[in-house]
Amino acid sequence: MSRPVLTAERSAADQSRIAGALGARGIGEGDRVVLSVPGSPAYVSTVLGATRAGIVPVPLDPRLTEHERDAILADVEPALIIDDVDQLTGLLTGPEAPLAPWPRCRPMHFTSGTTGRPKGVWSGLLDEDDARSLVMEERDLWGFHAGDLNLVISPVYHSAPLRFATGTLLAGGSVAVLGRFDAQDFIEAVHDLRPTSMFCVPAHLQRLFAHLDESGARLDASSLRLVAHAGAPCPEPVRRRAHAQFGVETVWEFYGSTEGQITACPAGTWIEHPGTVGPARPGRSVSVDHDGLLWCSVPPWGTFTYWRDEEKTAAAWRETPDGPAFTVGDLGRVEDALVFLDSRRSDLIITGGVNVYPAEVEAALEDVPGLQEIAVFARPDDHWGQRVCAAYVGDVDEQSLRERADARLAPPKRPKTYERVDLLPRTATGKVRRTELP
Repeated sequence: MSRPVLTAERSAADQSRIAGALGARGIGEGDRVVLSVPGSPAYVSTVLGATRAGIVPVPLDPRLTEHERDAILADVEPALIIDDVDQLTGLLTGPEAPLAPWPRCRPMHFTSGTTGRPKGVWSGLLDEDDARSLVMEERDLWGFHAGDLNLVISPVYHSAPLRFATGTLLAGGSVAVLGRFDAQDFIEAVHDLRPTSMFCVPAHLQRLFAHLDESGARLDASSLRLVAHAGAPCPEPVRRRAHAQFGVETVWEFYGSTEGQITACPAGTWIEHPGTVGPARPGRSVSVDHDGLLWCSVPPWGTFTYWRDEEKTAAAWRETPDGPAFTVGDLGRVEDALVFLDSRRSDLIITGGVNVYPAEVEAALEDVPGLQEIAVFARPDDHWGQRVCAAYVGDVDEQSLRERADARLAPPKRPKTYERVDLLPRTATGKVRRTELP
């Protein structure tokens, strides 16, 4: 199978023509361009060509319904909507135009909207020093270099895979984009291309390992120097198998959000301190307020606003001794400079006046033999206000789950109902859609 590889040299030439094509349409600094097409190498170059011209790309999931997309378009008021692959490739024929040395802004990603109306995360236009610092911060952390080949296996219109791909190209490396994740296709791509880095979500690892077990296929992952995972909690059995498959020195986890990056955790740190998502990234600090909310201070190039929403922006920021800090509503703690997550505030279940955090319940049950995945969620209850429920995937009987819950959880935390499902509903970035559970 032909697997096109986008080199930094080719991408730089494409970026110049893309910037020229946009400029020829009268699109300039601060204008928004919506990208609503599947991921591809041309997509990555378009994002870089736009941002290096001060134009703001707005990546959208092309699977959005008309109702979902129209609400975002009304908010963004784009100068151009690219919703056809031919439109995207057509930009590659534009006249050459000069580019800034660094992207002048971050792409404006929209949050998933699982907890309310989608919000655009806007970095503002950066001066040259901050623009350079934004790129170099990622390069220093992940070690992007000219010899890298980043294999994109997640939807490239999401922030993490796009960040890894653009960071690699800006460091002089190359990128290959898989159209969709298929375990066997992934194995063959690793064999053919010998990539050095990739970002994934735990669901990718689960599907890969299931395929290896069922098919007897083998994966030679020796070319990979970096396997970074994030986007959802990683079950301990999956995590430990990833350590064995790729190497402890290769696997990293990071904690962040569409809004910003917060921690980075090499596998060795997690092994020594199970449950941590690592220390704050360099140049950041994490603190906890009296409600248990995590706040992350950031350098100037890490600040953001919610597009045209002053109220939500104000609620997300506060001043700290280390500078401006933001929160995305996650609950946790900091111990010996390491961050531990408890749950998202939006996931909080209050049953009979007792706070129950789904992450804690899931962690208590995830190693029951035969269980593949479990997600805990709330349903209304006339007596208790909310009832703790669980949906699970795997060849495990309900009694085993109940016995483990009895052994590890106080009565209010034990799921009252269990539902076996074939798959947990997830967003494209791997987060469980709890509102869609049975």
